[in-house]
Amino acid sequence: IAAVAKKDRILDQTLSDKEPGSPDYDHEAFLGKDQAQELDELPEEESKRRLGIIVDKVDKDGDGKVSETELVDWIKFIQKRYINEETDKQYKLFDKNEDGKIHWNEYKENTYGLVEEDEYPGSDETKESFKRTIERDQRRFKQADADKDDHCTKEEFKAFLHPEEYDHMKEVVAMETLEDIDKNKDGFVDLQEYIGDMTSESENTGEKPDWVVKEEEQFREHRDKNKDGKLDLDEVRDWIMPNDYDHAASEAKHLIYSSDDNEDGELTKEEIIAHHDMFVGSQATDWGEALKRHQEF
Repeated sequence: IAAVAKKDRILDQTLSDKEPGSPDYDHEAFLGKDQAQELDELPEEESKRRLGIIVDKVDKDGDGKVSETELVDWIKFIQKRYINEETDKQYKLFDKNEDGKIHWNEYKENTYGLVEEDEYPGSDETKESFKRTIERDQRRFKQADADKDDHCTKEEFKAFLHPEEYDHMKEVVAMETLEDIDKNKDGFVDLQEYIGDMTSESENTGEKPDWVVKEEEQFREHRDKNKDGKLDLDEVRDWIMPNDYDHAASEAKHLIYSSDDNEDGELTKEEIIAHHDMFVGSQATDWGEALKRHQEF
């Protein structure tokens, strides 16, 4: 099996859609996803100047150093701000009658149009896929409607848009993931489906890459807890949403490890600016809005 690309199913709590460990992932985690292109290709000196202003915001106790805790808090703040702002935008879009709540029909009509089931477009296969997509959205919408009053408040709609952030939504996220990967539709994820989901392209020739061997071992030793050779819904949930993994903390450790020149466990402004490519890059990715927010620029 010669894998061209490896995908990761573990939910990253919206830190970034980019490849974990890549510079783009670091930039988005530190500065947010919003308005990525607006400050593309800032001159290096200007990016360093603005980064210094952000560092002062991250250093909450003003001691001249950014601790791991302060960095974790900042990353989580950026995370939450992105989610809240995206929810605000989407909520206004879908609340057509402006009554402060979104009914399923409002969401459905705005997303899929005024079309009845017997009028779904395309071939029989396309119609069936269209139907499944709507049913899946409706299932998630109902789960997000915590008080079961047939509409979503803004907080409930946030759970619909970002189910990975809410404990009561984990079951539906796990179910959606299982349905995506379960190609033979037996209600489980077998080893072949597990490995196949992680590759964007593969060939059944040649020697197995190291990562495939390791992932097969992960599947057998850790993912498949009851050792029946396949993952059920609970095992899928434990895989994609592990309780013992904090992505913000992991990213903070990574940034400190890569930038802490004097190895004291904290980052000075000088160290961060010296490694500015790690935090903002020579080209802005999704940090434009984070920089624009500060009036002192």
